[in-house]
Amino acid sequence: MQLHFWGAAGTVTGSMHVVEVGGYRVMLDCGLYQGRRKKAFQINRELPFEAATIDAVILSHAHIDHSGNLPSLVRSGFTGPIFCTSATRDLAARMLLDSAKIQAYDLKYVNRHRQRVGKRPFEPLYTTHDVHETVSQFVPIDYQHGFEPVANVRCEFYDAGHMLGSAGVAVDVRKNGSRRRLVFSGDIGNTGTPILREPRSIEGADLVIMESTYGDKVHESSRRTKEMLKESIAQCEASGGKLIIPAFSVGRTQEIVYRLNELFEAGELPPIPIFVDSPLAVDVTDIYRVHPECFDAETVDALEDDDDNDPFGFHRLRYCRSVKESKALNKSTEAAVIISASGMCEGGRILHHLRNHLDEPTTQVLFAGYQAPNTLGRKLLDGVNPVPIYGQKIEVRAQIGKIEGCSAHADRPGLLHWMGETQRRGSVEQVFLVHGEAEPAQALAEGLVEQNVPQVAIPQRGESFDV
Repeated sequence: MQLHFWGAAGTVTGSMHVVEVGGYRVMLDCGLYQGRRKKAFQINRELPFEAATIDAVILSHAHIDHSGNLPSLVRSGFTGPIFCTSATRDLAARMLLDSAKIQAYDLKYVNRHRQRVGKRPFEPLYTTHDVHETVSQFVPIDYQHGFEPVANVRCEFYDAGHMLGSAGVAVDVRKNGSRRRLVFSGDIGNTGTPILREPRSIEGADLVIMESTYGDKVHESSRRTKEMLKESIAQCEASGGKLIIPAFSVGRTQEIVYRLNELFEAGELPPIPIFVDSPLAVDVTDIYRVHPECFDAETVDALEDDDDNDPFGFHRLRYCRSVKESKALNKSTEAAVIISASGMCEGGRILHHLRNHLDEPTTQVLFAGYQAPNTLGRKLLDGVNPVPIYGQKIEVRAQIGKIEGCSAHADRPGLLHWMGETQRRGSVEQVFLVHGEAEPAQALAEGLVEQNVPQVAIPQRGESFDV
């Protein structure tokens, strides 16, 4: 067996790994790389292999850094099946379509500037037609129902607790009557978060490809998340400004809304309007409601209750779908909370809100998730000033903050616990740490060695291993 690491290797985004076994090639995830624009443009457009040589894809979940380059793969000649859970199928279909539309929309602004200075316009990475072709190749599989992507390889999905439909996968390779198990963690969910069930471990592993995003961090409590939201909204009301929360349309937006609903039910939410400005978030919230198989017991009970206790909606919360509604938010001079995508501020409506309000001292920008290096979100957190948005330099006078306890990823104790459970009834030979920057990956590697993992590797992009 050979493992080839082509994405989320030495970095967090662009998850893409290839397992070569028995003459077949199975890809684990096919995500978009997010980071410095020029580098991302090159990596996402230039696949490091012939797409037609891939026999099957196993998709861990729908986040764009794991699914977002599937249409490029299909466009380049991949014709095989894409295995995922049914919730991931539904989410990815909508998210990829949104990705294609955002590319086309954002390129209008970029190309307008390029044409003014005599530069050749950019083409989108893929189109809505490519997305429709990709979705036709999805094969939905329930959790813990075996499937065979290629001959002599049997797989099962296990609930990863990271987002709706997210999964870790057990890949069992059979040869001469023996079995060898490769476990791909996908993104491991944080424990104690609302809506989703706790992450499931996968026992009996021989080899493990494991995420390491927060391998050196311990998350704050979820109680602190609500306190920060409450404090920031109170400040927003007092200043008459805007509280802008960049959030992924899938997962993070629903969790923030859930927390706001708890504050509302407790009578602790200041009386200012709250907007979710994302057509995708509107559709995704509807998809959430039809996949209760992914929910914890508390959320199932809430959804079965009457409409007055809807955890995804409450009085004063408004979902904005149209461009007209979005533009009206930027023109409004009243205090308001605006939750908008994308979470790393690399595209979508959030860019317009930031362009219009970053230079105002009464504006707060509150991040609720990981920000990859060289993204606009990371630049704002790092204090870069001014920042580039649509080819313009925007002065930053807004207050920039982050909710530390609102992560969908397991922290260091959670990752070590997951590995401890994965080591049970198995004999883990080697762990490959992916989906992490150098420092957290190295810190987690040291923790795994202390936990008696014999070998831990931190592969870089393009590295291959015979195992």
